[in-house]
Amino acid sequence: MILVRAEEADLPRLIKFRTDAAAWLAQRGSDQWAKPFPASHILDSIRRGEVYLVRQHLVGDALATITVDRDADPQLWTPEERRAPAFYVHKLAVDRTAAPAGLGTRLLNWAGDYAARHGADWLRLDAWTTNDRLHRYYLDHGFAHVRTATDPGVVSGWAAQRSAALHASHGFMPAWVPAAGDGEDSAQRSHSAVPSRPAR
Repeated sequence: MILVRAEEADLPRLIKFRTDAAAWLAQRGSDQWAKPFPASHILDSIRRGEVYLVRQHLVGDALATITVDRDADPQLWTPEERRAPAFYVHKLAVDRTAAPAGLGTRLLNWAGDYAARHGADWLRLDAWTTNDRLHRYYLDHGFAHVRTATDPGVVSGWAAQRSAALHASHGFMPAWVPAAGDGEDSAQRSHSAVPSRPAR
């Protein structure tokens, strides 16, 4: 499997990940992601190079998506915590009809690896406040619950973190040539020199 940086043309697929996930969650009594997320915010993340897609091949439909950035929510993290080097996971979603088992785990391991290679101490995330099943998933994957926001206006208020660590076992090949300072050593740059996927 390969990991590609999302392009603006991928916006409809990224929105579909959210609507499909919201429908699946609604069938299980959760209101997570029921309200559409502003497409302009997703586009901004794409343009900053923070949004990734998993594909089986360079062309073909995406199997999963993850956004990784340094955007710490001040409603969830203290000033001292925000000063610590950390990356934050957002909008992790998989195609439940096509993705292999364990793909979410591999993406979290990739994100921790990415964070560690960029000098971060922590990989952090926030989860839907009322989604206890999702909380257990992250706890089972090594995250420690830090706090839950008490403001009812913060719907994704369950904050957690785990140490950033190298995870070569994630098995993803990035479909771009990492630039200097992109967190890859020279051996990885040689292994990762895969041409960008063709424009569609």
